[in-house]
Amino acid sequence: MHEVQAVVVKAKNEPAVLETILVPDPGPGEALVDVLTCGVCQTDHHYQVGGVSDDFPFLLGHEATGVVSAVGEGVTEVSVGDHVILNWRAVCGECRACRRGEPWYCFATHNATQKMTLKDGTELSPALGIGAFAEKTLVAAGQCTKIDGDLDPEQFAAVGLLGCGITAGLGAVLNTGALKRGESVAVIGCGGVGTAAIAGARLGGATTIIAVDVDDDKLATARSFGATHTINAREQEPVETIRELTGGNGADLVIDAVGVAATFKQAFEARDLAGRMVLVGVPDPGTTWEIPLDQVFGRGGSIKSAWYGDCLPNRDFPMFVDHYRLGNLDLDGFVSERIGLGDVEPAFAKMRDGRVLRSVVEMDALKN
Repeated sequence: MHEVQAVVVKAKNEPAVLETILVPDPGPGEALVDVLTCGVCQTDHHYQVGGVSDDFPFLLGHEATGVVSAVGEGVTEVSVGDHVILNWRAVCGECRACRRGEPWYCFATHNATQKMTLKDGTELSPALGIGAFAEKTLVAAGQCTKIDGDLDPEQFAAVGLLGCGITAGLGAVLNTGALKRGESVAVIGCGGVGTAAIAGARLGGATTIIAVDVDDDKLATARSFGATHTINAREQEPVETIRELTGGNGADLVIDAVGVAATFKQAFEARDLAGRMVLVGVPDPGTTWEIPLDQVFGRGGSIKSAWYGDCLPNRDFPMFVDHYRLGNLDLDGFVSERIGLGDVEPAFAKMRDGRVLRSVVEMDALKN
């Protein structure tokens, strides 16, 4: 059993605070990971405000890199000393999605069986089955994707973001949206996930990449990641402007990276005939939109949601790391600040205010 410092939220809307927690040694199929870095993601805030479940207390954090320090019986995916990116899609290989050859939809993903706890024995619910705002965490071995090759120490903060938000945005374009070279893409909402979608459109060979937001600073950042055009939705009507920028037709692919009724409607209407739209922004519970079925039929195409960008970690993470090394994918640009483990609560405020793409906890900062 290991006593470590970790960030916990004990009840709905309470602050995220540092606590001493107990982390077991790994059992069969599990891995113990010394955490190196962990990004501050909107999903962690959703846990804090009760937007995911009521299974408090939560051990927050999931966009992480680390080093495997111990493995349990039967583990073959990783070995002690491996540098890894943590993921929340450790596929089972046996559910109906996996059996039909679509493991990126796995309906029975693996997590560690043993529970991490507070010092008094209260069981913790780890965010997305990971819980990486901690010096050590216990995960299913399949939640570890090995990083092949060397990285400089400062690069782990960027690479760890592939564990959730960046991959969600990249995958929404490349996997769910099935981007083809030369197509046009519009992205509504230029936070971390939306900006990653813009980077994915550039990586995938889109020739017209339109960024939509209400914040000029975010739009400027979008241009730095590959947007060819920007629309401030406070000043221009997004749907009509997207059509003007695409020959009057609408974009081949539209990404809603916000997840509210108004942006969903804009994404639906900004598509070309037979165009695709992908919802990757996470809606609040109960969000609705009245669907005009005649337009659904008449416009054709597809409406999809992206679960984790339909990624398969052992397939996609190594590819994205290679693109990062080649200079094709600017992961460093997503790291707005590097913070300590005790700085997560203030980082939530910066994220809510739109002042950062990602704050990233570096565990070494705890020791300084």
